[in-house]
Amino acid sequence: MAESPAEDAVLKYLLNHEEIPNSEEFAISQNIDHNELLNVIKSLNGFGFIEAKDIKKEFWVLTEEGDKYATTASPEVQVFEAVPVEGIRQDQLEGKLDKQVFSIGKNFALKNRWLSLSKEGGVPFYKRTVERVEDAIKAQLLAVKDGKDIQNPDALKKRTLIKRQTWKGFAIRKGANYAPQRSKPATDLTRDLLQNYEEMPTNNFVESSFWNFDTLFQPQQHPARDSHDTFFLKVPEVTQSLPENYLEHVKTIHEVGGHESIGYGYDWKREEAEKNLLRTHTTAVSSRMLYALAQGKFSPKKYFSIDRVFRNEAVDRTHLAEFHQIEGLICDRGLTLGDLMGVLNEFFQRLGMKKLRFKPAYNPYTEPSMEIFSYFDMFNKWVEVGNSGMIRPEVLRPMGMPKDVSVIAWGLSLERPTMILYGIDNIRDLFGHKVDLKMIESNPICRLGRQV
Repeated sequence: MAESPAEDAVLKYLLNHEEIPNSEEFAISQNIDHNELLNVIKSLNGFGFIEAKDIKKEFWVLTEEGDKYATTASPEVQVFEAVPVEGIRQDQLEGKLDKQVFSIGKNFALKNRWLSLSKEGGVPFYKRTVERVEDAIKAQLLAVKDGKDIQNPDALKKRTLIKRQTWKGFAIRKGANYAPQRSKPATDLTRDLLQNYEEMPTNNFVESSFWNFDTLFQPQQHPARDSHDTFFLKVPEVTQSLPENYLEHVKTIHEVGGHESIGYGYDWKREEAEKNLLRTHTTAVSSRMLYALAQGKFSPKKYFSIDRVFRNEAVDRTHLAEFHQIEGLICDRGLTLGDLMGVLNEFFQRLGMKKLRFKPAYNPYTEPSMEIFSYFDMFNKWVEVGNSGMIRPEVLRPMGMPKDVSVIAWGLSLERPTMILYGIDNIRDLFGHKVDLKMIESNPICRLGRQV
């Protein structure tokens, strides 16, 4: 079933036609809002249903000032018409006109030699030098308003009466994954899809360094723990309680190792672990869940979470100080790297990313670790979409997790793949106070189905 009438119109049209040459003309013919159609095109293009080629055209439009003069008259004509045949003193002329109109209009009227300026009785005095004038400026402005070409537009631009505007649209053809309608998208989350996974409780934005870093075998000297990457709290500055027995196991694994690890060989400090911060990843919650799981009789588990995290980073087109992280992990006996790669292929294919590559990487809490890349036809290149790995024994064994239990885990930001799939090049257009609400209204959302 199609996501919207606009999407249905595009896919059905391409079934019997080779191309939609101009998205705006197509929108008019189908009685569809062009902005809504653009959002649909970006989504279909991201999933490979269509190939969208940028087209654009530039044209002149009136500024607010230009539109005012197109309705009334140019400043020079207004000044000329305000001067009676017998002439007028400057102070009297100023009193008859808007201040800006007088200031601009008198200069152009004098330059055009429509008026003369002299002194009579010691004061500036204006007289007409011609009987009538043509308002060529107004005529040009009306032509621009009607979408017509004009001669010497730079003169109007210099006077800030017109400005250049760019129209953007698309030419559209069938893509590699074209179908006359979408199958039910993976973003339509159903009870059947989620019933084997447990959602982790992620409602604690404030976390201790112990759970955010130390339990994940991240050394206390790691640069990510520096205030340049982390928002530390002033009130409350430190946590009030930590699991003492587990804390000692974590301290030991950092200082001297254990469980076939040599550790880091440094003096681990409790005061560093007690510092409160805005969590830098939802993996802190994963650590809590794994610890709780290890305290009882082990049973296989699948966990997921989607929630907000915070990084002390400079804001730009691709980075915000807060964003959302998607995380998944599976705990079972005998899991291998092959299991992780299989799960990732299935996970990302359901998001429409069917070409994946894996690259070795380093994470303090996973070994081996892999960065995940997907090929996007719209960019003609491989783009990093996530990170993954096998949770290290240095994380699992201090918790009390059985030796034959393995955990595979992966994570990605919510914003980055969404930007790619919807053709958004500035994260602030997706998340934050600059978001276009019309874009949100016209795009499909995640829906939770109910089983009756």
